[in-house]
Amino acid sequence: MKTRVLGNLEVPAIGFGAMVLSPGVYGEIDDTRAEAALKAALDAGGTHVDTSDAYGSDGHNERLVGRAIKGRRDEVVVATKFGLAIPDGEPSRSYPVGYAFGELRVNAEPRLVRGYAERSLRNLDTDVIDLYYAHYPDPGVPIEETAGAMAELVRDGLVRHLGLSNVSAGQLRAAHAVHPVTAVQNEWSMWRPVDADLLATARELGVGIVAWSPLGNGFLTGTVQALGEGDFRHNAPRFSAENLAGNNDRYAPIRSLATHLGLTPAQLALAWLLHQDEHVVTIPGSRTPAHIEENLAAADLTLHPDTLARIDEALRGFEVSGGTLL
Repeated sequence: MKTRVLGNLEVPAIGFGAMVLSPGVYGEIDDTRAEAALKAALDAGGTHVDTSDAYGSDGHNERLVGRAIKGRRDEVVVATKFGLAIPDGEPSRSYPVGYAFGELRVNAEPRLVRGYAERSLRNLDTDVIDLYYAHYPDPGVPIEETAGAMAELVRDGLVRHLGLSNVSAGQLRAAHAVHPVTAVQNEWSMWRPVDADLLATARELGVGIVAWSPLGNGFLTGTVQALGEGDFRHNAPRFSAENLAGNNDRYAPIRSLATHLGLTPAQLALAWLLHQDEHVVTIPGSRTPAHIEENLAAADLTLHPDTLARIDEALRGFEVSGGTLL
């Protein structure tokens, strides 16, 4: 697996987003199947594993990752996030999102940060988190105050590198002034461009970018025709029956190009993203070992400039129906 550098942290160009392995995300799944998927990712070189204390109930996803990496911790870059799984009795503030439920509830107060980290360390059954993110900015807390509390975790050896997720360019700059930020994790894919100011600021500061949902919640695989019961994407307007059909029609030129190149649509989407910046990495998730191996193989693809130009031309005419998710 080719590697890239986020700040001064070396990671695989394509890692693994573990959120899909908890029940209630893309329908039901059992832990046996989930652990098999995680181990397939590790075996194929996807050793940058991304989770959160908010994925699944009661730390389910972190505990799952902890079991999967047991005995091979040294080969894995473990990333997790905090701020959404708020302790009982603590206040929360609204962070608006484009999902049907309308908001997430956030608390990133400095006084809670250490407790969040210690809980994640227990869930992951490890003594250090390699890359620790504030999951969403807290509207009621200046991000530099949250970053200051995170910096104490680095000082005390609980965390190796700091990250921010779902932030603006200004928030990145403010936090980075308190303590160096290794990576920002924001949505970026063929159907969700990254914010240009955020990308420019990350480049200026030497901060890497981790692209979450690089396959557009699975849409860019070209295989999503309908959603099953219990699928989280029912909350996303882009996946309503009418919008999904229209989006699939608009995406047809990209699927055709992938076929012409002998690639899967997912591989083309991931390879395209890696070509956008030398310090971007992706964390696609899947429950199927064969699909995981296909996705990770995209790290070795080199796209011709003519191919990239054809993709860009197709994407310019691809207006997604259903709005944005953040």
